[in-house]
Amino acid sequence: MDKVEMSRRSLVRLSAAAGIGVAAGAAVGGTPARAADPPILKPLPPELFTVFGTNAETKWEALRDTGALVPVDRFFVRNHTRTPRIDAAAWRLRIHGSGLRRGPVELTYRELRHLPSDTVTAAIECAGNGRGFFTSQQGQTVSGTAWKLGAIGVARWTGVRLSTVLKRAGLSRTAVDVQPVGLDPDFVSGGVNLGPVRRPLPIDKALHDVLLAYEMNGEPLPPDHGFPVRVVVPGWIGISSIKWLGQLEVSAEPLLSPWNTQFYRLFGPTYPAEGELVGRQTVKSAFELPWEGTLSAGRQVLRGRSWSGNGRVRRVEVSTDGRTWRPAERVGAGGAWQRWEYPWHPAPGAYTLRARATDVTGVTQPDTVPHNTLGYLFGAIVRHPVTVV
Repeated sequence: MDKVEMSRRSLVRLSAAAGIGVAAGAAVGGTPARAADPPILKPLPPELFTVFGTNAETKWEALRDTGALVPVDRFFVRNHTRTPRIDAAAWRLRIHGSGLRRGPVELTYRELRHLPSDTVTAAIECAGNGRGFFTSQQGQTVSGTAWKLGAIGVARWTGVRLSTVLKRAGLSRTAVDVQPVGLDPDFVSGGVNLGPVRRPLPIDKALHDVLLAYEMNGEPLPPDHGFPVRVVVPGWIGISSIKWLGQLEVSAEPLLSPWNTQFYRLFGPTYPAEGELVGRQTVKSAFELPWEGTLSAGRQVLRGRSWSGNGRVRRVEVSTDGRTWRPAERVGAGGAWQRWEYPWHPAPGAYTLRARATDVTGVTQPDTVPHNTLGYLFGAIVRHPVTVV
């Protein structure tokens, strides 16, 4: 499901229709946010996060020495509206649609937790991670939150395979799409209520490696990260991993929502008029350093991480002079991302550090990437400025 062949007019018309239909079928268990609640409930100390309204970006220097998993207290937050407060005892997961052999099915939180469990280590990454570099590095105008590279986190997720839940609900052979629907407040854009956040998955992906998670790093999901249950879709953009799950619509026909028609498509001069659907993430690399930070002259060990939606990272190279590339040393076994380090002996002065990764499919980070108006999938080499004193 890499592209959807339809006109822009059809996309907008069908997207609007989908918004009305799903919003009317709200699931049980959501509770309104309290008037005094901020959009994000957990503490957001400035040494850990850069805050963009309803979103919070992890600062890369906060990940130094944290290991392969990102602690919950510094895991980035992407909210379309605000974090809801949900009562797990009242929560229900409603599974319905033309892709089931029988009528709607409901699961309680307790029933879900009694199903066979699985644990995966996977990254959640916003499709707009790195968006700010379209402007700062390529001089191009884009819309949306100007993330640097901190809209990603890796965690150990425990829950139930989506395939297990679908088969228990009576999955039909005619099913083609599964659409998770969130319990966060409806999203309003341009004065239009687009309903709850939702985005369909093709049935092949849904049955392959998608998890309905209720634990994160060995603890119950925190509210900001989807309590009581969220979707985890390894390798795909973060919007696929719907938080605060309330519904699963299983359909025998392709499903549409604003999140696969109006948003999370690539629009621009090199793309078709109806845009190109965004699915997998790109290859990226980041240094565990403050942006425009200061380092001491003499021996340094630069550390960072590289990752790809295509799978494991094969190699990482670092450039400190803008001309030569040398291999970085891998740290750990890799997996959702590859940690690495690079020894460096700089003299005082201003430097621009670069790191580039190549994944198992042979894709290497390029110098630039094609422009798209919504600023998704920035996978070019990032120029990281530092000063050595």
